[in-house]
Amino acid sequence: MSAKDIGENAVTPLHADALIEQAMTTTGLERFDSDSYREGLDVLLADYNQYDHPAPLLERMRGGLVQSLVDRLKTTDYLAGRPDLLDRPVERPLFVFGMPRTGTTLLSNLLACDPARRSALTWEIERPVPPPTTATLKTDPRAIAKLAQEKAMLAARPEMGKYYRNSAIYPNECMFFMIHDFKGLALESRGKLKNYRDWLFATDMTSAYTYHKRFLQLLQADAPGTWNLKMPSHGLWLETLLATYPDARLVWAHRDPFTATSSFCSILSMAHMGYTGTIDHEWLGEDCSYQARLHLDRIMDSREALGHDRIVDVHYADIMADPMRAVRRLYADLGDTLTPQAEAAMQAWLDENPQGKFGKHEYALAQYGLSVEALTPQFERYLSAYDVAREG
Repeated sequence: MSAKDIGENAVTPLHADALIEQAMTTTGLERFDSDSYREGLDVLLADYNQYDHPAPLLERMRGGLVQSLVDRLKTTDYLAGRPDLLDRPVERPLFVFGMPRTGTTLLSNLLACDPARRSALTWEIERPVPPPTTATLKTDPRAIAKLAQEKAMLAARPEMGKYYRNSAIYPNECMFFMIHDFKGLALESRGKLKNYRDWLFATDMTSAYTYHKRFLQLLQADAPGTWNLKMPSHGLWLETLLATYPDARLVWAHRDPFTATSSFCSILSMAHMGYTGTIDHEWLGEDCSYQARLHLDRIMDSREALGHDRIVDVHYADIMADPMRAVRRLYADLGDTLTPQAEAAMQAWLDENPQGKFGKHEYALAQYGLSVEALTPQFERYLSAYDVAREG
């Protein structure tokens, strides 16, 4: 589908002040906890506004940006009404990360089955105020409404099950609330936004992690627990993460980088189509391979600085071959106890969600002008340091 098929190109760019005003009008609120979000929003819009966008997709972008501002206003307001929440610690959170498309979602879903862990669920990330109670984490009317929405989407477009493997009551990425600070790769995926990408990789992420903690303190208000968190790009900023959460446990998910890069290109191509109406295969090949290498290099740099044992390793091939065995090993490496109750819940989840339940996600490097031979030098450092099973 081309941009012409979607609608006429819009000529009115998005303006930060107008978006902020819209969010304030929507909520009736005016106070943010800080203005740390403004620089990222300005950089993003300057990059995004270089291009013409079909009017419906520009409105989709506008809606998403305003929603992030709305959620931040609501979060700030709720915490102002319960300031004691900001004194409650976030203790020993577990972070799963790695280059994109390395099985972090599967691992996070399995960990979320453990009743000893608390995960940020899709529905509560999207509608965080008021926060749920422990008893209503999966029965809140907002969760039920989101489940119905997902069911309708899959009924209308069954093929989306190959790509949308989430659920309202499953854990989702920290990305979707860190973008309330307008620092996140989910925003970069909405077009050819090289300036925003390069700014993001160079900027200080302290404010994003400060907000990350505030958001968790909101969610744990009446539903506490030891956090199970996931976002591949946490690996880009481990030192900043640890400055915010000194007692964090770190889990690195490994996978064949060639396959992971191919899958990454495919996923981002859908984001580009959804926000621009076009797919620039050459740019995606360049961008995704660059990001993949940067993830790996920064994690390896951090490990050298922090010490090898500070990060626990999990391999995609091991999870695919025998997921429960891989989980048992992870728990042993973490020094955690895997209870029979948790193990049974994980096995039940696996039985309910077999690989390929909705079909196979197909992708190939050649679609994006890439090849194993061309990428091998980029991944040489990683492959020489880690015995990662090849997938093809």
